[in-house]
Amino acid sequence: MEHYLLSDEVFWPLSAHPPEGTPEYPQLTLGGLLLSKERLAAYPTTHPQEVQLEQVIASLDRIRSKWRVAWEKKAWRSYNFRLRMWGDFIEDYKYNPQENADRYLYEVRLRVMLQLLFAEAGGQHQAGIDILSGLDGYLKSVLVLDVFIWEPEIQKKFPMDIYWYLYGRLQPGIK
Repeated sequence: MEHYLLSDEVFWPLSAHPPEGTPEYPQLTLGGLLLSKERLAAYPTTHPQEVQLEQVIASLDRIRSKWRVAWEKKAWRSYNFRLRMWGDFIEDYKYNPQENADRYLYEVRLRVMLQLLFAEAGGQHQAGIDILSGLDGYLKSVLVLDVFIWEPEIQKKFPMDIYWYLYGRLQPGIK
């Protein structure tokens, strides 16, 4: 983790390899790590699983404390990268809603990562805030509010007042 935090890379290859015949593991990213942590913490667990999760979170907290400046720099670099990806998806949807509306269920993870990364980045970066605010304004104008779109077991970790974009869908015919 130290090498990743001190690098300029947003995506970091893992040294672990999956069993033969299964897909490669995704690369390590701070956004992916934060999202996984939130999702895992939301699932019901057995006592041994809870203890193990607490140990992993404590380990992450120690790394965050020890490498605070590098962590914040990585969070901001990751935020900017994910912001471009999220903006690209929104533009794809604007251009062709028919072909891109169904991608929302997958792509919205980028918006969640942005929420989590911003909290980790420290300080205010107005340009990134303004861009996301513009994207959110558009999304609010086309999002059809509905039920929580991820697994019901994790809904409590993603309240509607913060993660409003997880409570709706994009329609294929809206521009």
